[in-house]
Amino acid sequence: MRLTFLGTGTSMGVPVAGGFGFENRALDFRDNRYRTSAWVQTKETSIVIDTGPEFRLQTLRSGIGAIDLLLLTHEHTDHIAGLDDLRPYCFTRGKAIPTYTTEGCVKTIRRKFDYMFGPNKTPGSVDLDLQVMKDTIQFRDCTITPLMVDHINMPVMGFRINDLSYITDAKIISDETLEKVKGSKVLVLNGLRWSPDHPTHLSIPDAVEIATKLEIPITYLVHISSYVVHKEVSERLPDHVKLAYDQLSIEI
Repeated sequence: MRLTFLGTGTSMGVPVAGGFGFENRALDFRDNRYRTSAWVQTKETSIVIDTGPEFRLQTLRSGIGAIDLLLLTHEHTDHIAGLDDLRPYCFTRGKAIPTYTTEGCVKTIRRKFDYMFGPNKTPGSVDLDLQVMKDTIQFRDCTITPLMVDHINMPVMGFRINDLSYITDAKIISDETLEKVKGSKVLVLNGLRWSPDHPTHLSIPDAVEIATKLEIPITYLVHISSYVVHKEVSERLPDHVKLAYDQLSIEI
């Protein structure tokens, strides 16, 4: 199984429009981050997790040729704004893309992208088979388990796909969810910045503590803010935790 990080940035991306909170670090490509998204490839399937505002650009630079399954973590704009860019994939498939997410995300998509659904569906628009994921499913050669976390007043769905556990936009992770993550070979976890005072996201030290507690062999941090300089922060991390960066591709 291969995991490609399509984007690793926070909700505003990095650098932020107007240069807010960002120094000139253009020489290190790892400090330029599209909104957080991922692509999972196995022998039998191609899975995308989240479609943010740069999704078209992400597909072009990573070479995504087909999407068999779409997993959406939650309804915030930085995770669903690129849904319309799925049109060519729908044309190729000739049928709806199965899509699993939370109940709140299903409702938001049907409201914000109402032209994709119902009797007045715009011809040629994206065709999604939206489903609320409640239990573990088997999709081709992938066993996929929902990993529910708390984004403070919003449930967010992470996913365990075989030996990969993927969680973003978490502030609180229950013991029940942590039990489901145990035994993963790779964990992807949000780590916004070093300081711990953000109301809705784990800090980097928070994420390191969780990864260490679970004894995951390797954890990659995503949803990284403009305040994080890749080289500087990487030197402060333990060996089993690394900052992910856009277009990083790993085998699991």
